[in-house]
Amino acid sequence: DDAQAIVVRLDPGLAFGTGTHPTTALCLEWLDGLDLAGRHVTDFGCGSGVLAIAALQLGAARVDGIDNDPQAIQASRDNAERTGDADRLALYLPEEHVDTPAAVFVANILAGPLAELAPRFAACTKPGAPIALSGILVGQHHELLERYAEWFDALEVTTSEDWVRISGRRKPAP
Repeated sequence: DDAQAIVVRLDPGLAFGTGTHPTTALCLEWLDGLDLAGRHVTDFGCGSGVLAIAALQLGAARVDGIDNDPQAIQASRDNAERTGDADRLALYLPEEHVDTPAAVFVANILAGPLAELAPRFAACTKPGAPIALSGILVGQHHELLERYAEWFDALEVTTSEDWVRISGRRKPAP
């Protein structure tokens, strides 16, 4: 038993995300390695809210959770209420979110949308801020590394089973 362990119990409802999928586990591990105390985090593709709630439990001051599925927004809201974190979690459909640069950015979606949304994600991330991208199958990461290199550096690939997490930092403003 790890005395430092943080346990987040949630119900995915009709949304994706129980925390057991390799992409979710990769993102949770990444979040756990950061100092989130007092920081603003954006979770794009929040699903059931597992990453957003974990970030809050790890000390984030607030999290913006964004998902294109209204059922995911509801599941995230329900789970944040269940864990006592609802007051620090703001939830949005993508078209409702004003892209305020966050101190930490995480997106666990699919490779296609990750490639398409790269400029938006760059706009949502403060210079120097860490970013993690997942939902990527091994083999899909090469194109994404090229795509994100315009805005991000120190890009690293971590794999679990057939899945990849890309992490890095937002480049300083020119």
